[in-house]
Amino acid sequence: MSKFNLEGKRIAFLVTDGFEQVELTEPWEAALQAGADVQLISLNAGKVQGVHHDEKGDQFAVDQTVDEVSAEDFQGLVLPGGVFSPDALRVHETAMDFVRDFFKQGKPVAAICHGPWSLVEADVVSGRRVTSWPSLKTDLKNAGATWVDEECVCDEGLVTSRNPDDLPAFCSKMLEEFAEGKHAKQTA
Repeated sequence: MSKFNLEGKRIAFLVTDGFEQVELTEPWEAALQAGADVQLISLNAGKVQGVHHDEKGDQFAVDQTVDEVSAEDFQGLVLPGGVFSPDALRVHETAMDFVRDFFKQGKPVAAICHGPWSLVEADVVSGRRVTSWPSLKTDLKNAGATWVDEECVCDEGLVTSRNPDDLPAFCSKMLEEFAEGKHAKQTA
């Protein structure tokens, strides 16, 4: 059982094919154990394909498409990494509007590994302190963020981590921010 209570909170997990499976499953399980209603959101209905680095993982059933939901329906957002999923999401206008709306509404967002690529495209990292997979460092800095090489960084409700090794710290801070709720200073 989690020390954080997420009863009554809906948390969106936004992915498409090619997400790093463990970066979905561990935060998902942590949110479930804390009592959250977790929803898998994707670009298309059906199933999405996880990966274990460069090998196929499991498929997961999509709860709703990004066209069917609004940030208003959720109290938090998780953006798992993997190279392919964030790259596909960041060129999808509705997905980027969905991400951006969490920031406009001051709601907590957690992104790990390559997940922050979506944050760059949504133009929500300027002036923020973040971390990510090292290859995103330049993209994040060019988008106005201060990039640091730390296990887990939290800046006004935005939680970021570097890789699967950071999942314990990422999940803990993610749950804390989701339990706390709204962040008035978090703006798009």
